[in-house]
Amino acid sequence: MAEFQPAGPAEIQDGEVDAVEVDGRRIAVANVEGTFYAFDDTCTHQGCSLGQGELDGTAVECPCHGSQFDVTTGSVLRGPAQDPVETFEAKVENGNLEIAL
Repeated sequence: MAEFQPAGPAEIQDGEVDAVEVDGRRIAVANVEGTFYAFDDTCTHQGCSLGQGELDGTAVECPCHGSQFDVTTGSVLRGPAQDPVETFEAKVENGNLEIAL
């Protein structure tokens, strides 16, 4: 079972996505209406940072080539990426973000 790791203050605003480092790994985090979703920061197409992408509802768009992923499941919504990104459980405890790796 995955163990929750600290990921810093839960400061990502609603409708925004950013990347954090957790236990030496870059994880993208999206805030969708107050719920935090964590997923691998690396686009499966050519490795760009999804934390630098644009969030539209539950879809994050890679800033490099426009691939879109569902932040709740990691599934590809639009290519050129063909493989999903890994997702992680996220929670907020006492104002701090924690992610299970």
